[in-house]
Amino acid sequence: MATPYFQLRHDTVPSTQNVARDSLEDLPVLILARSQTEGRGRMGNDWQNADRAVAASLAMRLDPSDRRPLSLIAGIAVVRATDRTSLKWPNDVLLDELKVGAILVERSDDVVVVGLGLNLWWLDPPAGMTALFEEDPGDGCYAEVGALWGAELMRIVDDDGWPIEEYRSICETLGVDVGWEPDNVGRVVDIAEDGGLIVDRDGTTETVFSGEVRHLRHR
Repeated sequence: MATPYFQLRHDTVPSTQNVARDSLEDLPVLILARSQTEGRGRMGNDWQNADRAVAASLAMRLDPSDRRPLSLIAGIAVVRATDRTSLKWPNDVLLDELKVGAILVERSDDVVVVGLGLNLWWLDPPAGMTALFEEDPGDGCYAEVGALWGAELMRIVDDDGWPIEEYRSICETLGVDVGWEPDNVGRVVDIAEDGGLIVDRDGTTETVFSGEVRHLRHR
């Protein structure tokens, strides 16, 4: 049986992550907003608001022993909801090799908040970024896309395990030469069950779990 959850819509909030965490009671809560004034990305980066965007955060309680890779799971939910995107490990959403969105996961004891920032339409995006639609999709699009993402995310979380094969099929980082801090270079050969990035470095494999990963060569 699917877990019920609340959905709350806002125009502008400081941070959907904070609002979702503060709104969480017994049931999971999905916060949707058109924009954020204090949105944040992974590793403390600021999030830029497109002309039209959706900021969404789902707060829920999970057993601390549940260590499924929620950032990757949230990415799968984005691709299901948009049917046009792909993923760069661990938290970027891509469209035509450009960044169209990003995922942020924050944990504290049994409380988990999974956030998504997704550009819907952007008349003049910065270099390396894009938006989901070429034309303005209208004022209500943020709620439609955000609600689809939240429903897909809850559907996956309610199941046992996670759809790793589906992730492998939509991850642009597989088969690519990558670099990561401080000066490591290798080729991505697989995704581990725990969500780690399995990289081959001159015939020796190691698993990368965090840090900024740069694509050096496309497949």
